[in-house]
Amino acid sequence: MPEIIDLSQDIYEGMPVFKDLPQVKMEIHNSHEEWEGIKNPTKRTPAVHKLELGEHTGTHVDAINHMAKEYEGKSIDKMPLSMFYTEGICLDFSNKNLAELIEPHEVELACKNANVEIKKGDTVLFYTDHYRKHFNSENWENGPGVSAKTARWLGEQKISAFGVETMSPGVRKVSNKEVHHICGELCFTHYENMINLHQLIERGRFRFIAFPLKIRGGTGSPVRAVAVFE
Repeated sequence: MPEIIDLSQDIYEGMPVFKDLPQVKMEIHNSHEEWEGIKNPTKRTPAVHKLELGEHTGTHVDAINHMAKEYEGKSIDKMPLSMFYTEGICLDFSNKNLAELIEPHEVELACKNANVEIKKGDTVLFYTDHYRKHFNSENWENGPGVSAKTARWLGEQKISAFGVETMSPGVRKVSNKEVHHICGELCFTHYENMINLHQLIERGRFRFIAFPLKIRGGTGSPVRAVAVFE
């Protein structure tokens, strides 16, 4: 039996979201008691929830049209499904401090230390342990991230995507905006708000799966990201 490791956050009302993105709202829309005709029930058992949330909620993937206005039309529903079903590797950057950049030579060294190589079409995950250390704390928005040079270097390796535990792929107000622009320019993407990456360290290659919702014109989508070890 394959081992499947869940890499996605729970989605719930009150969870942290990036900057001014929509807050998650969740309520019972239909209850079993209402369906059964029970009047004034002492308890409402959920049959259907009503959800209100942004496309970039929790563990999610960015569409190319999110990266900059010049990529209008390259929405999540038009991205090839092969981008979300790839081989993957996870690199250890748990030594990184808050708001510290990850540079290309460090990625190459991490690959060497893990005895893995980045291949065309891969998804490359960056383990910083930021989720376990700082989730929903005052430092949650101040995680480490890739530099613009690293984003360009990754794109030049022809990867499908990279993934981070933090709320943004780059360091906010340092590299984050440029990292998005480079992803658009080189037509690859990234995942944010990943969890359980510590379970992938020193385990080599795995199957990475993280299909988005087919949102027409969407700028991104929550995903149920998993790593599969056969």
